[in-house]
Amino acid sequence: MKQYLEAVREILNKGTRKENRTGVDTISTFNINYEIDLREGFPILTTKKIDWKNIVVEVLWFLSGELNINLLKKHGCHFWDAWGDNDGRVPSAYGNFWRHFPVPRHGIYKPTGRSGIPIHELTDNDQIAWAVAELKKDPMSRRVVISAWAPGNAQTSKLPPCHITWVLNVQNMEGNCDNCKGTGSVNPSSTGYVKCRDVQCDDCKGSGRVLKPHLCLHLTQRSCDIALGVPYNIATYALLQHLISKWTGIPVGIFAHTLVDAHAYTCKPDGSMAEFDHIPGLRTQLEREPLTLPKLELKEVDNLDDIEKLLKFDTEELMQHFILRGYTPWPVIKFKVAV
Repeated sequence: MKQYLEAVREILNKGTRKENRTGVDTISTFNINYEIDLREGFPILTTKKIDWKNIVVEVLWFLSGELNINLLKKHGCHFWDAWGDNDGRVPSAYGNFWRHFPVPRHGIYKPTGRSGIPIHELTDNDQIAWAVAELKKDPMSRRVVISAWAPGNAQTSKLPPCHITWVLNVQNMEGNCDNCKGTGSVNPSSTGYVKCRDVQCDDCKGSGRVLKPHLCLHLTQRSCDIALGVPYNIATYALLQHLISKWTGIPVGIFAHTLVDAHAYTCKPDGSMAEFDHIPGLRTQLEREPLTLPKLELKEVDNLDDIEKLLKFDTEELMQHFILRGYTPWPVIKFKVAV
């Protein structure tokens, strides 16, 4: 993906050195934005191999709303292990808050004096189920927002969410006319017995193109590890966009991404901590020519309730429902994570 590689170039060319909580320095820059048209293919990196299984399993784990990482371990996914406690629970707010966001039971906050503490009893809000239902009811709504950021959690968590909020928004985008299949002309005979000369299609006025609703998604990410995290973040939310597209019947359109603190981990000025230096691997990717994006095929994932069924499958059976056609990337590049 050229958009990703341009983001890497911007960080390396314009970024400045910053210290951070991990103790490993970063080269950081502020506010990178890009768009990816999902109609052109599934946005998984081709300049290095990405583990597609890990993306699928993590998305299903998020959608399950679970905090325990046993599901991930079942499928050989260990990228959350560093943050798990002895019981396998992690302080993740993604799936947990997507499916169980704490809200007042009666839906209205009534603050008590200056503290702003709601007096109503809290209950869970399933943001994902609501978003799907809302898009079916009112596709042009501008209010389909899903948040993983709750101040009471984020300000005290050992791992506050990096990808904090996403918005689903339907836009009318140009696409092939359904009537003439993009040709601009139709056969006026409906009987099949008479061959008539094709005439201009009435729906598209001969252009072959019409405006159609497409499901777009905008992701805001506060902290963005460009080497390790961002490639997975892009593919994760593109998969979510495809799933919600399938559940609502609205074709996918644009994936947009805002990177607030976009950074690459690097060694110290004296050369120490070189094992965490991601810059050489990123430069290798910049030398590689991006390859053709694969196509995503989803099977028997027709609604949100199917997630519970999929979680019971073994890895091989699970991946038969999430197929990437034509994914032939460059070889893997290993980066060490700064915890």
